[in-house]
Amino acid sequence: MNPTTAMAPEDVVRVTSFTRGVIGPSLTLLGPVKDGGRIVTGTPPGCWGPMITPIFQGGHEVSQPVAVENAEVGDAVALKIERCAVTSLATSSGVMEFVEGRYLGDPFVAKRCTTCGTESPPSHVEGTGDDAIRCNVCGAEVNAFRFSHGYVIVLDSENRVSLTVDKDAAQRIAGMPDQLARLPELSEQHSILSLARSDLSGLAAHMQPFLGNIGTIPSVDMPDSHNAGDFGSFLVDAPHAFGMSRETLEANKTDGHMDTNSVREGAILICPVKVPGAGVYMGDMHAQQGNGEIAGHATDVAGEVELNVQVIKGLKIDGPILLQRPDDLPPMARPMTAAQRAHVKALGARYGQHQIEENAPITFIGSAANLNDATKNGLQRAADVTGLPYDEILNRATIAGSIEISRLPGVVRVTFLCPMPILERLGIAQLARAQYGLDHQA
Repeated sequence: MNPTTAMAPEDVVRVTSFTRGVIGPSLTLLGPVKDGGRIVTGTPPGCWGPMITPIFQGGHEVSQPVAVENAEVGDAVALKIERCAVTSLATSSGVMEFVEGRYLGDPFVAKRCTTCGTESPPSHVEGTGDDAIRCNVCGAEVNAFRFSHGYVIVLDSENRVSLTVDKDAAQRIAGMPDQLARLPELSEQHSILSLARSDLSGLAAHMQPFLGNIGTIPSVDMPDSHNAGDFGSFLVDAPHAFGMSRETLEANKTDGHMDTNSVREGAILICPVKVPGAGVYMGDMHAQQGNGEIAGHATDVAGEVELNVQVIKGLKIDGPILLQRPDDLPPMARPMTAAQRAHVKALGARYGQHQIEENAPITFIGSAANLNDATKNGLQRAADVTGLPYDEILNRATIAGSIEISRLPGVVRVTFLCPMPILERLGIAQLARAQYGLDHQA
């Protein structure tokens, strides 16, 4: 038993510590938080900061996981995102390329200094630009990544707007990363602002923050950024310490790394429990992102998150289920208004069809090495959990739902209107009714 599970459950668990890129059962769980309680944390940026910090063995820096009262293997936990706020004033991102020779198999996981040979070396920042990351052991430049095209972007969270800046502004910003990146106190990553890349300036963009990596810990240790079917495929037979078989990956991952832009304030994410206590973690907040994260990386920022946690007993799922905000639902999956349902009733009466299904939107996350396989994975998960025939899921997603890309190369959303009796059986009907204001259907 993890030592924390013997402690009295708390109404609120505040998290201030983070992982170095690895999540799994070897970590000490904080808490436990009460079933129905809240988790509050600051989150460091994901991706570029951890990527340029060689001591990290994953592509993110997520919050230390929290145990949940009464969460047992085979249950699920519903995470209602009550607050998701950006605290960074600037960040940097872009399209990546690797520096050959500075990693073993995977630059996110197994970095090394080519000068002194130290694996996952401690490092520090000297100056700005591509050669700013230096090995503490020998002093050599040690960054395993480069921007093939990158930018610095400044952020106005209050007004939800942002702007990419030119070279001079990027250099000034690089000189004060602590004031502008605003990393949490115990974060260990280098600020990506230090690289001062400015290939794209003057582009204004909306802000709509969300969490790119959130959920429950997998049942084997793995890099946090690889807790998904696409990034996870790079672990299969890998030459480093986290290499595993495909069967091990599929059985143990929880698909927390979704980069799904509707996992934001107001959404409800239902996650599998694959270790006792669940181990709820979060991180990789993005200031904005369109569907697909086509550049490979979006605008990773520090932020503050508050979650409400609820255990759903006996709901055995393999990956996340999402109850999106009503305004994030694809148009064909949006519940009908009372007036529209009255028109449907009249239409049915015209043809002698008096039974009208009571239903609600539901989204299954699918992940795999590519988009086609990820779509099949999401559809199969939907069929397995709901008990509906696979081909019926295809029809429902076609006429009353949608398939949407969350991330290339292989994370998708499978959304459709699901019969309410099925949601009742799964134990999530009340969540769906409250999320979508469906009392008028009953």
